[in-house]
Amino acid sequence: MTATTLGAVLTEAEKTLTDAGAWLPREDAEQLAAHVMGCTVAQLPLDAVPGAEDLARLRDLVAQRADRVPVEYLTGRAVLGGVEIAVGPGVFVPRKHTEPLLAWGLDVLHGVSRPLAVDLCTGSAAIALAVAHARPDSTVHAIELDPVALSWARRNVARQAELGDTPVALHAGDVTDPAMFAELDGTVDLLLANPPFVVDGVVLPPEWQEHQPWSALFGGQDGLVVIRAVVAAAVRLLRRGGGVAIEHDDEQAEVIMSLLREQGAFTDISYGVDHWGTPRYTTARRK
Repeated sequence: MTATTLGAVLTEAEKTLTDAGAWLPREDAEQLAAHVMGCTVAQLPLDAVPGAEDLARLRDLVAQRADRVPVEYLTGRAVLGGVEIAVGPGVFVPRKHTEPLLAWGLDVLHGVSRPLAVDLCTGSAAIALAVAHARPDSTVHAIELDPVALSWARRNVARQAELGDTPVALHAGDVTDPAMFAELDGTVDLLLANPPFVVDGVVLPPEWQEHQPWSALFGGQDGLVVIRAVVAAAVRLLRRGGGVAIEHDDEQAEVIMSLLREQGAFTDISYGVDHWGTPRYTTARRK
């Protein structure tokens, strides 16, 4: 009987995940295989025959992915801005969609010496840590309300500090509190936020609906409850010329630009697109 190669196993896994409705079946299968084999996707030995233990473990992970568990929960990691973030049940998974928002924010800080940045609704602390990694001269504050997400953020902040990055100042708190970070009023160079923005009652794909924390996803009857608080915080916290970027749904760009205009405090109000060309974040500068 011919032994099963890893390439054949991946083909089998790809079919399983395709049938289950996963939108990146081959990529997911390869990520899971690389996790099991302890290598990168590019290093996968497709002609090799996996050992029985590795094969059983990979097939178990594929079965869980077929149940639409996020692949990042299965590998325990996600990456944003070149920083590896530990993730698992109870914390929102950082997405590739956020990379352009991060890039915009880092561009705002270009030429600013010893910048002060704030990350609202930090979740795993991915955005805050990416800023601190890219700008070791920065001071970065991050805030999160959910205690489970906050425990993941603490873990990630501690790990990056051990690796030599500038430590992030992590806070437990509510972004909708009008006194949040009052001591920083008028001093912040950059405010970034990936807040909950999904309209209550919308049914999401299982990866979010069934597995990720609803508090990180749903933003009230119009999806804007937390976003309004972020806009108000930006008015108060940003220095003149400081920048704000808010991630949102692809249909919310116009309404968020309107919210920013209504404040009378911002200029250069615009939106940016993600890697799919979809409107994904709105930006502005403090007058």
